[in-house]
Amino acid sequence: MITLNNKTALVTGGRQGIGRGIVDAFVAAGARVFTCGRGPRPADLPRAVGWQTADVSAVSDVNSLRDTLLADFGALDILVNNAGVQLEKTIVDTTDADWDLVMGANAKGTFLMCRALIPHMTAGGSIINIGSISGRVADPGLALYNASKAFVHGLTRSIAVDHGPAVRCNAILPGWIMTGMADAAFEQSADPAAAKQDALARHPVGRFGEPADIANMALWLASDAAAFATGQCFTVDGGMTAASPINTGLF
Repeated sequence: MITLNNKTALVTGGRQGIGRGIVDAFVAAGARVFTCGRGPRPADLPRAVGWQTADVSAVSDVNSLRDTLLADFGALDILVNNAGVQLEKTIVDTTDADWDLVMGANAKGTFLMCRALIPHMTAGGSIINIGSISGRVADPGLALYNASKAFVHGLTRSIAVDHGPAVRCNAILPGWIMTGMADAAFEQSADPAAAKQDALARHPVGRFGEPADIANMALWLASDAAAFATGQCFTVDGGMTAASPINTGLF
């Protein structure tokens, strides 16, 4: 069993979905956890988990989050950049405000968090960026989201190269994880129910993912068991992108 005893973790976007799954997994593994989100503190968040309302695209919020974390916990061993926004638009329908929203949260937010926290992380600390298979293969109608996740993948490699061995940096690329974002993406199809059934048929594991599936990978990457893993983008998608696009119905 992997444990994170005596380690401190900061997980952005921990109110719900994948972020909340990671928070819960880290707490269960013994870590001291601090998290944040743009809304109020969730009522069901464990009392031991630190919380601050923050927008990771704002420098002032990121600096305040850093200062509060260090004042409360004194050190940081694990940084998970999970906060993100999805917008269902093609590029020609995208406004300047849309750019600021999506690229601000997904790309700039990851950059700002890493810039602010790397100098304060313990030696050998682990940074885990939440990317997406959408940063490698474009989902229709998600132009900015696709581009923002490709940025996250590239930044992950650069951090690993520039800041190792002081820190390790890896990305997790989730596939279809059943959250509100996934449902919104399926709604872009002419027939959402058919699109969802077709996507399910392309998963060799026979199911869609759950936040716990990503949390389990994050748990390993955060632990000393992954000490030799850095600069990598780990796809966790139930085998979907391993298969031919031809839907044979075999799965």
